[in-house]
Amino acid sequence: MNVFGVDIGGSGIKGAPVDLERGELAQERHKVLTPQPSSPAAVADAVAEVVGNFGWSGPVGITFPGVVTSGVTRTAANVDKGWIDMDASRLLGDRLGGMPVTVLNDADAAGVAEVTFGAGRGRKGTVILLTFGTGIGSALFIDGRLVPNTELGHLELHGHDAESHASTKAKEDEDLSWQHWAHRVQKYLAHVEMLFSPELFIIGGGVSRKAEKFLPLIEGIRAEIVPAELRNDAGIVGAAMAAAGR
Repeated sequence: MNVFGVDIGGSGIKGAPVDLERGELAQERHKVLTPQPSSPAAVADAVAEVVGNFGWSGPVGITFPGVVTSGVTRTAANVDKGWIDMDASRLLGDRLGGMPVTVLNDADAAGVAEVTFGAGRGRKGTVILLTFGTGIGSALFIDGRLVPNTELGHLELHGHDAESHASTKAKEDEDLSWQHWAHRVQKYLAHVEMLFSPELFIIGGGVSRKAEKFLPLIEGIRAEIVPAELRNDAGIVGAAMAAAGR
């Protein structure tokens, strides 16, 4: 069974049909740049372009980088503030010609995919997935059950949002070495560990492709730390799962 998933990020919007039996993309994903400014109408057009590239008709799951409750986007840290309190399910469904649309937090989607098909499969206790990109997304699981919309990237660290200090964007903007950035990530993980005492951290987002460059540099964390197995496709897979009611 294939269902379409779209992952809206601060820098890119990507999507593909997903094979829900295997938890893999059924076709190579299509990606476009996130419009700037990333207004709801402009992003909806970009989502329609991604979905239309495949000639898709049917249910579509769509992630959003912020809090989502009942299809309404409540926060917008890394996209246009016009998304705050937007009925995203209705907006995107209308733009897609009435296709059934399910909208959920991007890190929650990635986490569900990893816990079902990837690095968190079969793990009990407290598991936290963190996606490092334009910001830092989080998904918290207790014995495999999601606690939605945790937004741990906005924990305060050194007087600022943690994501402004330890995201991949911060690394790029400040031209940090892997060593320097890993030290920042280590401090962030230590803070999250102090609050939640997880058994496992799963590190996702695009930077997970380069896990060997920074994970070995992180020290002093009790929890096991592993890269996401679905890498940067996890959000697409999780979005499709949500659209299928899984």
